[in-house]
Amino acid sequence: METSEKPTLARLYGENGAPPITTTLGATFVSLSEDTLEARYVGTPAFLNPAGQIQGGMLCAMLDDVTATLVTSTLAVGEHCATLNLSTSFLRPAKPGTLTGRATLVRRGRGVCNVNGELWQDDRLLATATAVCMIVAR
Repeated sequence: METSEKPTLARLYGENGAPPITTTLGATFVSLSEDTLEARYVGTPAFLNPAGQIQGGMLCAMLDDVTATLVTSTLAVGEHCATLNLSTSFLRPAKPGTLTGRATLVRRGRGVCNVNGELWQDDRLLATATAVCMIVAR
């Protein structure tokens, strides 16, 4: 989506643009299809834990962002999504730098969506998540 990011973000987020957390995470949306989304995130030194790795909560935030944004892309005007559950598995540590988030829509119901997410760095899978998102009318 880098080439058409502005129109897509306007459709996703309205006039206000991306939410502050998406900006804090340094998100750049790369591609969006009917059932997949890819985004890049920036793991800054501010995200590091005492071991010098990106803190797990920040990785969860990235996974929540990529999965919820995919669900948001399927919504009608006047709807938004709320994450009901995010189950995360950490596979290896993340270091400062670029991370790639990928989300895949597993099931889109009328009121609930199931989404899988992955975080990658240097062609290595760092973390996976399954998300359950509720569709809410504003």
